[in-house]
Amino acid sequence: MTDIPLDSIPNHSPLNPVKLSLDENIQFRCHKDIACFNECCKRIDITLTPYDILRLKTKLGLSSAEFLGQYTLPYEMDSHSMPGVKIKTADDNPACPFLSETGCSVYEDRPTVCRYYALGLMSMRKENSAIDEDTYFLIHEDHCLGHQESRTVTVADYRKEQGVEEYDQINRDWRQIILKKRSAGPTIGKPSQRSFQFFFLCSYNLDGLRDFVLSDGFSEVYDVESAILDILKTDDVMLLSFGFKLLKQVLFGENTIPLQADAMQKRVERRREDLNVDPEDPNKNYDGPEMI
Repeated sequence: MTDIPLDSIPNHSPLNPVKLSLDENIQFRCHKDIACFNECCKRIDITLTPYDILRLKTKLGLSSAEFLGQYTLPYEMDSHSMPGVKIKTADDNPACPFLSETGCSVYEDRPTVCRYYALGLMSMRKENSAIDEDTYFLIHEDHCLGHQESRTVTVADYRKEQGVEEYDQINRDWRQIILKKRSAGPTIGKPSQRSFQFFFLCSYNLDGLRDFVLSDGFSEVYDVESAILDILKTDDVMLLSFGFKLLKQVLFGENTIPLQADAMQKRVERRREDLNVDPEDPNKNYDGPEMI
């Protein structure tokens, strides 16, 4: 997935800078008997989405922290250092760590970019627009023989075939957050390091997000029904969606999750207790409420 403007793609790039609609046909087929099978997995640069991480960590039976530590590397998604996550490869081997002798060992839970290949998805939002637009394009690498196969299929049918619709649907709010931040540019300024840490928590560390949402500190600030909290205890997809709503509220001030009526006062009092503030001089050693 990329948000590179199509007119900026160099001539030598494997990306074909021709926009495709859902109804247009592509000529492509990948299968285990093709001579280049798994070649694309031997030199990877795979960015992971939140739902990718959810599926992979569940498949491997790992916690979010364990998966992130063992299989990923952080990177900066933009000039403001918005944190992203990529699959980690060995220093002397750029192959995907999930590639086995028989193919992808996590195929049923493979990441979004793997499902899309040899298509690419580009999401754009025009300045001052509330709607993002999706367009598609071909990725045509020299080693790939799938483009020489005789089959043609529409972009829409290829997406269904590869099971990518579910991934895009669940990740849509997250992608909108990134697009809104980028399209807003200087109007929202450079986010703080604390907001980036919160973005990482809500996007990639699902188990950490669950601990936060179920904490007493969270309940002091946010007014969430107990029935919803019960669902968030076990439902990872619902928790991920809840995290995206929380991000929209924290980063852009959207009223997505109701606040407790006395949330600010409780945070002030708790902060003072943590700092052992002298009640006769409440401003001594106090730097304001700690807000997410």
